[in-house]
Amino acid sequence: MGRDADGAPTGWSARQWHDVEQVLGRVARQAGVAALTLSRDVDPGDLQVFERVVSDRLALADLDAVTPMPDGLLADVDRITAEAVADSFDGFFSRQSTRSHDGLPLNVYSAGPPGETVVVVPACGMPAALAESWMRFLARDRRVLAWESRGLFGAADHGDDYAVDTAAQAADLFTVMDHYGVADAHVVGLCGGAVIGLAAAASRPERILSLSLWHGAYEFAGGSPRTRFQNDLIELMTIAAHSRAAARSVQAAFWQVALTSTPAEVAHLVLYPYTSAELFYRYCRLNGALARTDVEQYLTHVRQPTLVVTSEDDETAHPQGSRQLAEGLPNARLRMEPHGDHASLFHSDSTALMQAAADFIAHPTTREDVAHA
Repeated sequence: MGRDADGAPTGWSARQWHDVEQVLGRVARQAGVAALTLSRDVDPGDLQVFERVVSDRLALADLDAVTPMPDGLLADVDRITAEAVADSFDGFFSRQSTRSHDGLPLNVYSAGPPGETVVVVPACGMPAALAESWMRFLARDRRVLAWESRGLFGAADHGDDYAVDTAAQAADLFTVMDHYGVADAHVVGLCGGAVIGLAAAASRPERILSLSLWHGAYEFAGGSPRTRFQNDLIELMTIAAHSRAAARSVQAAFWQVALTSTPAEVAHLVLYPYTSAELFYRYCRLNGALARTDVEQYLTHVRQPTLVVTSEDDETAHPQGSRQLAEGLPNARLRMEPHGDHASLFHSDSTALMQAAADFIAHPTTREDVAHA
């Protein structure tokens, strides 16, 4: 975009620049975030991850001119912002804080009518809001609970004095259930959350009514193919989890790559653990533990009805892992989609998948049920 002698975009008057700043500031305050700074002469390469995400989303650099703000617009801005905030994830889901078995603070969320309960296990290390569409859909006629990964949210004052293994992450699921006084629940595990749900069902089967596991990446001691993405990611996480200095050495480059491959509508959520070396270090420790977990140990212990979902062309997590899991569990069935991967789970057009999860929860058929149908 061209700029004039004062550094303002060509075609923008000083009044128009002021109007844009005023609107952005007003929206930011009502949304409860720090004021946005509209910079005139910053190289995009110098921006940090959230600065890039917000800048790309606003796309102000693509505007050659801005219509002057009409009188009374700010009142409309306030009204529209208030409506958006009220209908946002934080407005719809009640957020509370609880403590894990080892004292770590956890952000926990709930919505929906009392009664039958579903625990949604989001992708490990990601904000719960990434699974918002799933949580809203299931909360139409069920109580839905979720939480955010240990050590990454609301626990900045903890060093390395907390467990990151899969068993600890599975125990957090029961912490959430206990916090809300829920005796048993259905579990929906998304991405890395699939391994957490599987581990929880194996450890305390009496509390898990059914499992649906979506695009999980599963490790088998007896061997299972990985995608190139899986191999590269596991190698990277192993390096970054070794120390904070190692995480710092790869974090900046990694988020630059992630930024180019992440859909714009979820970038502000997906890129959260890459925004600092400390978060990236913690993220890699948690996900590295999940990636190294041998799921064969759970096969004889998980007898709950289980739906395992993947796709033929998932290049993120190899579909063969899901096939092996469904074959190894005594009461599982496999749903193989023609297309899809981790990212497609969170697209706005994934209603059919969410309906499949809701149908399974309503009627959790087992392999034997299907065989006799």
